[in-house]
Amino acid sequence: MRFNNVRLLVKDYRKCFDFYTQQLGLEAAWDVEDCYASFKVADGIEGLALFTSDLMAPAVGNADRTQPTGYREKSMISFEVDNVDETYQALSAKGLKFINEPMDMPGWGMRVVHLYDPEENLIEFYSPLKYSEQ
Repeated sequence: MRFNNVRLLVKDYRKCFDFYTQQLGLEAAWDVEDCYASFKVADGIEGLALFTSDLMAPAVGNADRTQPTGYREKSMISFEVDNVDETYQALSAKGLKFINEPMDMPGWGMRVVHLYDPEENLIEFYSPLKYSEQ
């Protein structure tokens, strides 16, 4: 078994595609009009994909169900960046709204900041904390 990607099942494909390409700056490897996209996430490796949820629902027996609302996050996409604060500033300047400000999480060994994509999938940007040797 080999890992292929994390696939987000979305209602508004184009809005999400534009978010990941134009606002986050990911390079699309595939863009099948209003249906499927995959993105290069590291050294040209594809690891994140979008798929129209209405096309997946019949395959898993959920065609008559609507997407739940008011629930805790069930998944998260995490991106390691060189500098969380610089990433936060650059994306904020593009108009992205974060749900928190960059903060150290010593127990996790990371500095983090979070936002939601257009369909409320949680996204985390993190940088490892640098501990001074004493």
